[in-house]
Amino acid sequence: MTISAYLETTPTIEEGCYVHASAQVIGDVKLGKDSSIWCNAVLRGDVNHIEIGNFSNVQDLTMCHVSHKTPEKPNGSPLIIGDYVTIGHNVVLHGCKIGNEVLVGMGSIIMDDVVIEDKVMIGAGSLVSPGKTLASGYLYIGRPAQAVRPLTEKELGFLKYSAEHYVRVKNNHIKTEQQQPPTE
Repeated sequence: MTISAYLETTPTIEEGCYVHASAQVIGDVKLGKDSSIWCNAVLRGDVNHIEIGNFSNVQDLTMCHVSHKTPEKPNGSPLIIGDYVTIGHNVVLHGCKIGNEVLVGMGSIIMDDVVIEDKVMIGAGSLVSPGKTLASGYLYIGRPAQAVRPLTEKELGFLKYSAEHYVRVKNNHIKTEQQQPPTE
């Protein structure tokens, strides 16, 4: 894994985290307890900060970045991800805020200043336009993403289950890696 400082900032990685050897975590990035960053994911906190909550996962080939601070926008657009969030494969997250118990489907793009409230499911390949807010309790699909229906009780339960499943998977990876002999 590549954990890199940028200027005076170094990633902070909490207890129980897993960062795959091919992932890159750069600069002002905080990984919450039991979170996981998977194969070839990039978290680049160079011009603003990235926070990943507890028990959340960022899957393979996902790109996480931010927008810098300007006089017109003194806070810029950091990337904030809540607890029990599943970010699917090949997602682009840029300067947005994602609540708790959210699933972002594979290949989706979430742009600057988007706010995704708690308990939201975003279908694969969706595009969430800059500045949009996605209300809690709905399935969003499309380019641009639109609410198509309320989530069912089963889907609401799946949001947390998905993140908990990835905690189990990352624990298995940690255990397997600890059992392997060192390479020379």
